[in-house]
Amino acid sequence: MRIHRALISVSDKQGIEDFSRGLADLGVEIISTGGTHAALTKAGIPVTAIQDITNFPECLAGRVKTLHPTVHAGILARRDIPAHLEELQAMGIKPIDLVVVNLYPFAATAARPDVTLAEALENIDIGGPTMIRAAAKNFPGVAVVVNPERYPQILKLLQAGEGTLSESVRRELALEAFGHTAQYDAVIYSYLAREAGQANRPLGTDAPVDTVFPGQGFTPVLLHQHLRYGENPHQRAAFYGDIYPPADSLCQAEQLHGKELSFNNINDGAAAVEMAKVFAEPAVVAIKHANPCGWAVADSLAEAFQKAYEGDPVSIFGGIIACNRPVDVLTAREMTEIFLEVIIAPDFESDALEILQQKKNLRLLRLPALANPPKDSWWDWKRVKGGWLVQEADTAEDVRDEWEVVTTTAPEEAAWTDLQFGWKVVKYVKSNAIVVAKDGMTLGVGAGQMNRVEAARIALKQAKDKAKGAIIASDAFFPFDDVVKLAAEYGISAIIQPGGSIRDKDSITAANEAGIAMVFTGRRHFRH
Repeated sequence: MRIHRALISVSDKQGIEDFSRGLADLGVEIISTGGTHAALTKAGIPVTAIQDITNFPECLAGRVKTLHPTVHAGILARRDIPAHLEELQAMGIKPIDLVVVNLYPFAATAARPDVTLAEALENIDIGGPTMIRAAAKNFPGVAVVVNPERYPQILKLLQAGEGTLSESVRRELALEAFGHTAQYDAVIYSYLAREAGQANRPLGTDAPVDTVFPGQGFTPVLLHQHLRYGENPHQRAAFYGDIYPPADSLCQAEQLHGKELSFNNINDGAAAVEMAKVFAEPAVVAIKHANPCGWAVADSLAEAFQKAYEGDPVSIFGGIIACNRPVDVLTAREMTEIFLEVIIAPDFESDALEILQQKKNLRLLRLPALANPPKDSWWDWKRVKGGWLVQEADTAEDVRDEWEVVTTTAPEEAAWTDLQFGWKVVKYVKSNAIVVAKDGMTLGVGAGQMNRVEAARIALKQAKDKAKGAIIASDAFFPFDDVVKLAAEYGISAIIQPGGSIRDKDSITAANEAGIAMVFTGRRHFRH
């Protein structure tokens, strides 16, 4: 397909002069609009104003420029249908063979904190997407370019082909064009949904299901970072972020030091961020394979880190740390005593940062929102082959006043504190999950087991003698009394679990016989 005539209308003028000059050198007639016409004219490139071919002036302060039959008939006419070409000729319309368009910078404008709704609406491009879609639809006869980085490649192909582009190239460009307009519309949808207070969060629990989960939806994302590889070196990978990620998203973190983040770093880091914000008091969580291997709260961050380390000094090696307080010098010194992959915190004291930066490969991420995380709800997406599972994120807060003591023995006040701590922690452990905890720290974690008693056995074996007087938290009910009997062997003082098994009485009886207090929460917290 020989390109004789091009329409160029770009918001991002990067590289457009060189590209247009190359087209002119190939004998291509160039039509352009507004600012693009002015830029090309200033550069001395022959160009025809859009109103000179439409015989209709730009109007409404530029809102209407290219929405005209002369433009769209020239783009949409099928070259393989003689009647189309005869009709164009009868109306005095020339075909347009190349459309070069990129759109008003809506995403950048809408992302500004001070942007008004009126300003955002003015940056919704209408004529541009219409031309792009028309050209992409008609790619057997028209080429469309939306990406300025493509200009050198396309110009080189045109020069090599004496002004022609193959159909395979035009098809590839059309695919990129439809992706461009799809994302553009999705960004607008995301902005308006955010303005309406509906972005990235469920509606109320009383909302109709077809309102909460509409028949069609959009999850606009932007490439955030190319990754060296995925979970394993033979897998290619990348990190995409929401258009408007919340303040406590890992997308918002600033890397201050260390190697580039890996796929596994980001996956574990996102889990760490989610967990670090759970407690109001100074808290440190150590993550391994998206599970907490050590988690503790204390009066100071340094003490919380030491307790988290003592919870599992083996598994923390090579782990990811998240804190809900700025890292101070004392904590930094303790952190340098072991090998860590990543540390995420609201901030780092300057001297603490200097200490940590002595570890060449240690990745340090600053995420200010960890200090005061927003209390929000959001959609949790899980990819399955050929589709997505979507659910409300498990952000429900459980209240002690709604829990029920089901044994003759009630927990002592210190045990109540441990039960509340353990219940918050077990929610973030992969199911089947069991957590052994005492004095504001985890002593043992059993995660991702196929049966609950094995998860308990792992957690209790890890806790060893420290399990005496500690509590057990279980993310789901006990189908049998085996976990209670195992807990009794280790001297567990109290158990917290949802309840709801048809054999709850067996577990309650076993707890009464062992003198273990048991609390039912009435809510399950599976995490898969």
